[in-house]
Amino acid sequence: MASHSDTLVVFFGATAGANGGKLGSDEREIILLVWQIVDLHEKKVGKLHRCVVKPDTLELTDQCKEETGLTLDDIIKAEPLDKALQQFQQSVSSEVKCLGRSSYTLCVNSPLVIRQALHPEASKKNLVLPECFFSFVDVTKEFHKCCPNAGSVQKLTLSSMLEYVGLPAESEQLMGVREVRSMVQLTLCILAEPYSHTFSCVETVKYKFDSGTCSKTEPVDSETVIRARGLPWQSSDQDIARFFKGLNIAKGGIALCLNAQGRRNGEALVRFINSEHRDLALERHKHHMGSRYIEVYKATGEEFLKIAGGTSNEVAQFLSKENQVIIRMRGLPFTATPQEVLAFLGPESPVTDGAEGLLFVKYPDGRPTGDAFVLFSCEEYTQNALKKHKQILGKRYIELFRSTAAEVQQVLNRYMSTPLISTLPASPIVPVPVLASPSFLPSASSTRDCVRLRGLPYTAGIEDILDFMGEHTVDIKPHGVHMVLNQQGRPSGDAFIQMKSPDRAFMVSQKCHKKTMKDRYVEVFQCSTEEMSIVLMGGTLNRSGLSPPPCKLPCLSPPTAYAAFPTPPAILSEAALYQPPLLAAPRPHQTTAHSAAHTLAYYPPQPHLYMNMNMNYTAYYPSPPVSPSTVSYFAAPPGAVAAAVAAQPHPAAAASPVLSQPGALVRMQGLPYNTGVKDILSFFQGYQLQPDAVLILYNFSGQCSGEALLTFPSEEMARRAVAERSNHPFYGQQVHLVFCN
Repeated sequence: MASHSDTLVVFFGATAGANGGKLGSDEREIILLVWQIVDLHEKKVGKLHRCVVKPDTLELTDQCKEETGLTLDDIIKAEPLDKALQQFQQSVSSEVKCLGRSSYTLCVNSPLVIRQALHPEASKKNLVLPECFFSFVDVTKEFHKCCPNAGSVQKLTLSSMLEYVGLPAESEQLMGVREVRSMVQLTLCILAEPYSHTFSCVETVKYKFDSGTCSKTEPVDSETVIRARGLPWQSSDQDIARFFKGLNIAKGGIALCLNAQGRRNGEALVRFINSEHRDLALERHKHHMGSRYIEVYKATGEEFLKIAGGTSNEVAQFLSKENQVIIRMRGLPFTATPQEVLAFLGPESPVTDGAEGLLFVKYPDGRPTGDAFVLFSCEEYTQNALKKHKQILGKRYIELFRSTAAEVQQVLNRYMSTPLISTLPASPIVPVPVLASPSFLPSASSTRDCVRLRGLPYTAGIEDILDFMGEHTVDIKPHGVHMVLNQQGRPSGDAFIQMKSPDRAFMVSQKCHKKTMKDRYVEVFQCSTEEMSIVLMGGTLNRSGLSPPPCKLPCLSPPTAYAAFPTPPAILSEAALYQPPLLAAPRPHQTTAHSAAHTLAYYPPQPHLYMNMNMNYTAYYPSPPVSPSTVSYFAAPPGAVAAAVAAQPHPAAAASPVLSQPGALVRMQGLPYNTGVKDILSFFQGYQLQPDAVLILYNFSGQCSGEALLTFPSEEMARRAVAERSNHPFYGQQVHLVFCN
C-alpha cells in the first residue's frame, strides 16, 4: 500500500490548452478534474467523479475542445478552481470516512498535473491547496518498479501498461474518465497476485523554499541547474521559488546574479534536487511572473558555484542561523556603526542577536562599501524594516530590500576580490603636456557637490553644456566644467561639473536627468570629487552607484594628441599622475557682453589637455577631464541670468536655496509613479502653490520615485497644508506630507 495510507485517490486533470506530455507548458488553466477512490485493503473502488472547472480566461483551444469534448457553455456554467477543489476535498473525505479508512494518497499517471498545472495555477491565484496535493504516487513509476522489463518509464503509456499485464484497453471515449478507469484497472491488477505490489515511492512537493549556503567545493550536477532571465529587479528568492512552484529546489539553490555595480541584473541561477525537476523547469520557458515573461535556459554547476559558492568563515557564521529573513541595506554612510544601524531600524524591527545579526560589506583593506546585510527572525519584523526604505541615516537615504544567502556570498566575493587602486602596477612615466601656471585641482572629497553628464553628443561643446544646464549655470564653480577624453584623445561623451554645493548638484541631477541635447538624452548623476577620481582611474559610476576600477594591465599606448598642444612636453611626477583633474589657469577678466557676472573666471584661448597614462583600460576608458577647449570661452551664465546675478547686492545673495524661490519646504511621499505637476497643483488648490514650486523626484532609473518637494509661500501655509492634506487619498493612494525645517 502507499506509504502511511490505506486508500488511493486516482486523480486526473486537463487544461484549456495543451494536455498529455505538454500539460502545463502553455500556462493554460485547469478546466477538468476527474477522480475515483481505490481501497487498498479491500481492493474495492468508489464512485467516479467528473468536475468541470471554470477558468478566469474563458477560452479553449481547438485541440482541447476535440480532446475533452467540452464547450465554452460547459465551462461558463462551472465553478472556479477554488470551489472545485473544495468539492474534491469534501467528496474524498466523506468517502474515505464511509470506508472506515483514515488517510489517502493521490495517484496520478504523470506528475505534470500536480507539478506543472495545479501548483503553479494555485500559486498565481493565491489559493491554499489541501495538504493531499503535496504528496502523490505516480502509477507509471510504480508499474516500472513492479514490471521492470516493460520498458523505460519515459516510453510507458496507459495502453502499453494495460497491454503488458493482459488487460483490454478502456473503451470509454470521454477524456478523463478513460484515463482514470485505466489507472484503476492497472492499480488493482498490480496489487493482486502474482504482482502483489506495494505503492511506496511517494513523491512530495516542498511547502517552501529553504535558504542556505553553498561551498565552492560542493559538487553541483550541471543537469540540475537552470538560468532564469528577465526577472524583475526587485525579485527575491521567494518570488523565484514561487515562479517554479511545484518543483523542488535544492536548499540554498537560488542565486540572484549581480551586475558590475552590485545590483541585480534580472537573472538568477536555480539548482533543483534532480534532473527531472530541472527538465520540468525548462518547460516553463517564457511563462510569466506578473506581466513579465521569464526565459529559462540550461546552465552548469560551475556557473552556479561561481555565483553562489563561498568560503568566507564570516559569511558562513552569519548565515548559519536557520529560518532567518535576510535584508540588504545599501547606501549606508561609510562611518555608520552597528549601533546606528540598529537605532535606524528601531525597536519594531529587532535584528536577530543584535549586532551579531549585521554583516557589513568591506573592501579587502577594511574600507566600508556602504552595503550591509541584516537578519530578522520573522516576516513581521522584516516588513517593519522594509518600511524604512529610502529613509535618512545621517545625511544619506538608505535602500532596503529582501536578499538571499546566495546574494550575500556573491556580494562578499565580489568586493573581497576587488583590487585597490593602490595596488595598480607601476606604469612608466609618459611625457605629457603640463601647465606652467598653478593648477586649480579639486581635492578629493566625499562631499557630493559634483555631477556627471553621460551620453553627451560627441560634437557637444561647452556652450552646449551651458545651454543644457540652463538656470543652474550660475551654480557652477569657476573652472568647474571638465570634459573627459577617451583613449584616443577624443570626446568620450562624458563630462564632470563641479557645483557650488551638494544641494545644487542634487537639483541639477533631478531637473536635468534625461533632458535632451542635440536629439540625445543625457544622464545626470550626482557624485563627489572622490568618486570622480575613482572613475578617472578606470572605475564606473552611474545612478546605480560606484564600482571601483578592476586591476588590469594599464594601457601603455599613448593617445593621439590633439593639435592644440602648443606647450613642449614635460615629465609628470608619479604623484601628478594620480592627482585629480588638472584645469587651465584663468586669465585676466575681459570686458564682454556678460561682464555683469564679475565673479566668474575665464579660460585662456589655447588651454592644455591633461591625460593620465596610468589608468586601467575599461569598457569606458575614461581619461582625466580637461579644461574647456573653446577659444576665448568663459564660464558665464546666459545673459539674462547673469544680469539677474549682477543685480544682487552682494555675491552671497546669488546662492539659491534648494528650490528656485524662498518659502517653506514640504516633502510629499507616496505619490503614484505617473504623477504630474498638474495633479499635485490640483491636490493643493487654495494653498497658493505655484507650478515652479513643485519638484518631482526621480529614482536611479529615471522614473518617478513617488516623492516630491514643494515650496509654499510661507511657513504658516506649509504647516496648514501638512495638517489638512497629509494622509489624504491622492488618485487612490494615501500621501504623506512632512514639513522640512
